[in-house]
Amino acid sequence: MTDHVLVPMDESPLSAEALEHALEKHDDADFTVIHVLDFVDAGYGAPMESTLPGYWEEWYESATEEAEALFDDAQDVADEYDVTLDTEAVVGQPGRSVVEYADEHDVDQIVMGSHGRTGLSRLILGSVAENVVRRAHCPVTIVR
Repeated sequence: MTDHVLVPMDESPLSAEALEHALEKHDDADFTVIHVLDFVDAGYGAPMESTLPGYWEEWYESATEEAEALFDDAQDVADEYDVTLDTEAVVGQPGRSVVEYADEHDVDQIVMGSHGRTGLSRLILGSVAENVVRRAHCPVTIVR
């Protein structure tokens, strides 16, 4: 029996599908949705003003607001299954942060989309899903 399911989410359609899959397959579990605020990924597309004081604080506030909107959308989906989600935004590298969260919070299963990044950033930074599959202590379901 799976007691605690972790669903890493970004803005990709596959992460939304992963949440639906998790809710359908693990109806007796507790669910946590995590969103990783990735400074490294944000830095690749940062404008010139990112060197000015205060830029990264503003970025963090904006990213946190976006995470809250993502969590609200996820809860709307979970409401259809009569489930209340725990949510958490963390700062770090996505693959590493997901694995560390799972280790620290007694997660029994991770359910995630196969990819969220596109284009050059996916090639440069590698696959988050692959990183999680290789390092996680628990079973990982990849939805594609």
